[in-house]
Amino acid sequence: MPTEDHIGDVIAKECFHQDIAQESVAKAAGLSLDELDAFQETGESSKPVNYDALAELLSMDAAKLRGIANKWEPIPPNLSRWPGLRQVVSEEGFAVNAYLVWDTKTKEAAIFDTGWKADGLFKIIDEEQLNPTHFFVTHSHIDHVADMNRVRERFPNLVMRSDMKGTPEGSRNKRGEVISIGSLRVTNFQTTGHAADGVTYVIDGWPGGAPKVAIVGDAIFAGSMGKGKLSPEEAKRTAKEAILTLPDDTLICAGHGPFTTVGQEKQHNPFF
Repeated sequence: MPTEDHIGDVIAKECFHQDIAQESVAKAAGLSLDELDAFQETGESSKPVNYDALAELLSMDAAKLRGIANKWEPIPPNLSRWPGLRQVVSEEGFAVNAYLVWDTKTKEAAIFDTGWKADGLFKIIDEEQLNPTHFFVTHSHIDHVADMNRVRERFPNLVMRSDMKGTPEGSRNKRGEVISIGSLRVTNFQTTGHAADGVTYVIDGWPGGAPKVAIVGDAIFAGSMGKGKLSPEEAKRTAKEAILTLPDDTLICAGHGPFTTVGQEKQHNPFF
């Protein structure tokens, strides 16, 4: 799976975050305004881009920016280390990821988001003969919860956890709470800024001592992040505090794009 954002997307997002005029960005990059528009749209430029000047203007790391420009991608993980984990991709104009996690012995399972359509989740649940007991929401943007009603209709006894506005008190995440899915343990952390109700779920207790798994919604992508629509500062701060403080081998399961790890994002993500 390709990364969610190319170098043009990364530059455009940080310009939005800092409200920097396109004229200033074009001057730093050594491009005309039309050339900058094309660069941000496609991630390609027929002229050399001055990444040192761009990095200085945007307060980003020039080496990391060059890495994204050179189409850096995370090393694909060996998913056999997490036998009860599946990424399910659905597409409606653009692709979005949902996740299914289960204890391979008890078959107790949890659903994380729905994507556009939950059919892929249902297929795995049926094939693996799973018993979904919990439904976790990373944030309420429509592409992540579009099929929530169908999930809840099919599994009416699901215990729901989210930070969504209007969620009944008994279904709201509680910081410090540990939820068991068989032998797996799920904790939650606030990762707001992209969305007002953003949550990251960290799953531990995998067979064989496999590293933790962080299901992060749009808090971090491989080499990028969800646009800090509400507060760029908060989006970066909460991602650093909740995700990038986890062990380097923690598997990051983002709402868009491929799997990555905490260590790879610390080394390559120009937003952090």
